Amino acid sequence: MEKEKKTILSAIKPTGTLNLGGYLGAMKNWVALQDEYNCLYCIADLHALTIKIEPATLRKNSLELFALYMACGIDPKKTVLFFQSHVHQHAELGWILDCYTMFGELSRMTQFKDKAAKNADNVNAGLFTYPSLMAADILLYQADLVPVGEDQRQHLEICRDIANRFNGRYGEVFTLPDAYTPKVGARVKSLSNPMNKMSKSESDANGTVDLLDPRDAIIRKFKKAVTDSDSRVRYAEGKDGINNLMSIYSAVTGKTFSEIEKDFDGKGYGDFKLAVGESVADCLAPIQEKYRLIREDKAELERIYREGAEKASYLANKTMRKVYKKIGLIEK
Repeated sequence: MEKEKKTILSAIKPTGTLNLGGYLGAMKNWVALQDEYNCLYCIADLHALTIKIEPATLRKNSLELFALYMACGIDPKKTVLFFQSHVHQHAELGWILDCYTMFGELSRMTQFKDKAAKNADNVNAGLFTYPSLMAADILLYQADLVPVGEDQRQHLEICRDIANRFNGRYGEVFTLPDAYTPKVGARVKSLSNPMNKMSKSESDANGTVDLLDPRDAIIRKFKKAVTDSDSRVRYAEGKDGINNLMSIYSAVTGKTFSEIEKDFDGKGYGDFKLAVGESVADCLAPIQEKYRLIREDKAELERIYREGAEKASYLANKTMRKVYKKIGLIEK
């Protein structure tokens, strides 16, 4: 990794399939960052264990997501691409940071409260200490920047608090990470409820477009997309459904809202929804083809994720040696 470049780390949990919102809102930006920063991209499979998930499903999702990273343009020659569970230092530093994280801090985490309320039968300790492990993910690589959405900002704040507390006691051990706000990135909303973001946890399958959805399914979902009682394609307040479709169409075609309004002047919502669906399907087709080729070569895929783990472990170990020395543990 080049020292003059800043380091960025980001991760996605393999608790579902990567969808259009994740691709347009995050993944496309990650691809663009590869030449400008030292990038580490991780499959956060340890974090996935905080929910009930079948082992076979977790394995399938993890490999699928890893292959999709590359199919979307993440280049393992330019970045460090790895599975979180393949780098044992994540769990080790996570436990150490648990001991420097206050119970009250964790109790105030909004996501813990929300997820505990939604999953009352599985409020486990891992869900509670999730922010400490997330802090370990970041601090382990001395990350300067972390791309985060609004729902993750509180996690980055507690990460900084933990690092400050540790540094205050032992000296400058950890780099304090800042939030990275991308210059561009579509905020994709659910097709069935455009007030909410398109999410892996979407209850209505028609609201989410997965990157591996077949072409006819993609077009069908867009045809069913919620709009409004108006018939004119224009971006305006109160037209959440059409605004969402225009944002998606703009992201995949590069057209401005003014150009879209001009192109569809005098045409109805049906024509527009079909055009958006076809454009999205066209955009995802090469990604899907590349994904299939990557998944078919199992030996090469395994070589890549093992090599990624070795690179990540090397970087992580440099931090862990410093941490062990500072806190008084005997290095083996």
